[in-house]
Amino acid sequence: MLRLLDGIDSGDITATCVLVLADNADAAGLTLAAKRGVEALAVPRADYADKAAWERALHAALETHGVTLVALAGFMRVLSADFCARWHGAMLNIHPSLLPRHKGLDTHQRALDAGDAHAGCSVHFVTAELDGGPVIAQSAVAVRCDDSADTLGARVLDREHVIYPLVVGWVASGRIALQPDGVLFDATKLTEPKRV
Repeated sequence: MLRLLDGIDSGDITATCVLVLADNADAAGLTLAAKRGVEALAVPRADYADKAAWERALHAALETHGVTLVALAGFMRVLSADFCARWHGAMLNIHPSLLPRHKGLDTHQRALDAGDAHAGCSVHFVTAELDGGPVIAQSAVAVRCDDSADTLGARVLDREHVIYPLVVGWVASGRIALQPDGVLFDATKLTEPKRV
């Protein structure tokens, strides 16, 4: 989140952050955003009778604030198909693996256990399939023989801080769009994710 705000502040991302939204009132990002003058709002899941009511509250908050692009960052909730459909083509996520490999959790350890030569991160459009939306861009790092999940994860995180602001900037400026037949980059269909 901070890297995205930095990109907006520097002008690298042509957008305005109108809201930082969390499902946890204690999320550090809310305090950090507020210190930068960005409205910060918690919508805790526990405050709602069910997931559908909670997602309606999320959607209402986004609409009320005029959000046109959602960039998930550390948001560890699985969103319903209905919510994803409402934000189809306007919701991004970053995942710490080279999708489609290692969807879900524990990606760095799973890459080590699989004997992968490379690990990395992927920025994708969010769909109802967990970590299964169309991938826009990826950044890879070599897996070292002495890596642990922590050391590998630290190098991947460094790449996340580069790739996510870049892709958010592309989407915000209209260079990237999700069409029924795939992802367009500068009006040309991507046949594979951009490598960053």
